[in-house]
Amino acid sequence: MSVKIRLSRGGAKKRPFYSIVVADGRNPRDGRFIEKIGTYNPMLKKDDANRLILKTERATHWLKLGAQPTDRVALFFANAGLVKAPVRRDTPKKSAPKAKAQERAKANEAAAAAAATAAAAPAPAAAEGEAPQA
Repeated sequence: MSVKIRLSRGGAKKRPFYSIVVADGRNPRDGRFIEKIGTYNPMLKKDDANRLILKTERATHWLKLGAQPTDRVALFFANAGLVKAPVRRDTPKKSAPKAKAQERAKANEAAAAAAATAAAAPAPAAAEGEAPQA
């Protein structure tokens, strides 16, 4: 059972309200949860004290037990000083090519190098006694 700390959506249409819950990762987003450890209301101003309410002692308890926070909840925890901020990339990291593609790339590089050396080598000189053909 992988335990996640995630947001569970509530509120009306176009008026979101989230509960920060500890839940089994296999359960639906708004389904059964183990414990509610806070709330998040994105409709409030950023400097409002009620925008994010978090029970820090319960959050640290679940983190010590091995619960994994989702990306957004990890940012909330980092702002509260519970965990280090996760690394966020602007662009996704490109994966390394597989073995077959690496072999193909090496073959292409070898062929290109051979073509470059052939082009750089001087053309064979015409035999001395023969006139060049026009």
